[in-house]
Amino acid sequence: MTRLIVAAGGGGDAVAAAMLDAALYGDDGQAVILTYAWDRLLVDPVPGPRASSDFTGLQQLTKTVWSVPAAADPIAPAGSTLPRLAAELPHTFALIDPHHGAEGVARQLEELVTLLRPTSIDLLDVGGDVLARGDEPTLKSPLGDALTLAACCQVNAPVRLLVAGPGLDGELPADEVRSVLGPLVHRFAPKDTGPASGVLEWHPSEATGMLAAAARGARGVCEVRDAGLLIPLTDDSPTVHEVDMDDALRRNKLARAVLSTTSLDEAEAHSREVCGYSEIDYERNKAAWLKDQPAVKLDPDTVLSQLNAFEDEARSRGVTHTTFRRLTEVLNLNGTQRDDLRQLLINSRPERYCAPLWSIAAATE
Repeated sequence: MTRLIVAAGGGGDAVAAAMLDAALYGDDGQAVILTYAWDRLLVDPVPGPRASSDFTGLQQLTKTVWSVPAAADPIAPAGSTLPRLAAELPHTFALIDPHHGAEGVARQLEELVTLLRPTSIDLLDVGGDVLARGDEPTLKSPLGDALTLAACCQVNAPVRLLVAGPGLDGELPADEVRSVLGPLVHRFAPKDTGPASGVLEWHPSEATGMLAAAARGARGVCEVRDAGLLIPLTDDSPTVHEVDMDDALRRNKLARAVLSTTSLDEAEAHSREVCGYSEIDYERNKAAWLKDQPAVKLDPDTVLSQLNAFEDEARSRGVTHTTFRRLTEVLNLNGTQRDDLRQLLINSRPERYCAPLWSIAAATE
């Protein structure tokens, strides 16, 4: 009785997939979660998604699909959260390798379907950027979602498209996402975050972190990313809706463009044509910039003083919460210091920890 869940954009979508599987089916861990190893520069200093050749210790499932067990390791300097996810969650995590384009991902899916004969196949996206047209000014990372959508539309098996946390990724306005949503499938409650609660303590995903916080009752405005996007946390934030796959493909111009691609380079070229950029180019440029930045010592007194100044400014923007990724960027620290920063702040001001977010206290508090 195996279930297959495709984490549309990798990263936090894989954590959300584990939460959803437990919420809908129990914690038996029988789902296989197919996901990218694409953790961005906070975890992986190498731009773009990882291939199976970037790991040691993978286990071969089919001709082109490998699972990532807890004992696997990314080959330095690459990094990945997947081995730790495999260690802490009962699910099997299989690797999407997009280096052969959408046709390669579709082939991986077909092989898994033949091997597993799953009782259900879900394509899960947190936030809803899988529904992007490609010209939205707030769209930042459309390529992974476009490739998985294009691949799922080519599989000879029924696939259900699910969007969790409408608008939480900051890529599309929540109202625009909601206008396309179909039936409500689930509303996350506090108990649903339990199976992934340990993971959410360290995983850097902002969108899935907000999804869990909203499920636990957080409401307000959360500031995220290096750009300081403002994301509303509302009663709709912890919901999961079904979306018609054909409608999604009709909307997503990039997904249609990459349908027949056979390499990641080819898919990137389509992204530059459709969206005006490639997110991997952005990662390349940022990685080169970060390489030249001097290390900043994490001094507690300096950090807390800078935090006070940031919070004063954030309140003026109506911000009630932020993420530790955002704070790491704001305080000019690098990704390797994120966990140390988190521990420092929680130990210093534990009442402000709104797991897994940081609460911005009102001025009178």
